[in-house]
Amino acid sequence: MTEPYAVEVPLRWSDMDAYGHVNNVQYLRLLEDARVVGLREWLPTGATMLEEGIVVSRHAIEYRAPLTYRPAPVRVDLWVTHVHGCGFDLGYVVRDPASVGESVYAVAETGLVLYDFDAGRPRRLAPTAREVLGAHVGDPVAFRWDRR
Repeated sequence: MTEPYAVEVPLRWSDMDAYGHVNNVQYLRLLEDARVVGLREWLPTGATMLEEGIVVSRHAIEYRAPLTYRPAPVRVDLWVTHVHGCGFDLGYVVRDPASVGESVYAVAETGLVLYDFDAGRPRRLAPTAREVLGAHVGDPVAFRWDRR
């Protein structure tokens, strides 16, 4: 992978909390919005992967700067950090688009598992999906707390 995939995600006025910045819970929505767009772009069967069943197994988020509501969207860079038998991990950077500035608001990682809801268990990643995801593999997320 040379560059992460970038998605511009609009902010909503309701994303702000009583302190006037985008609430930490809303970051999960921003990541989800970017993830859905990315998966549909990367995989011709991306919609099928989403419709057949995929669940979040974990999230890790490190907040870097407060984000306040504005009409301009945020840019979410995303890439694959790891592919395994029944899923994969995605890394993210939530930042300003170039037209707005250079601030980084958060870095994050999400674990995703393909899931068969009828059988009630994880399902294997298809070889074609594994190959496509492999083309988007990049470095691990640069969490500050990981450098201890």
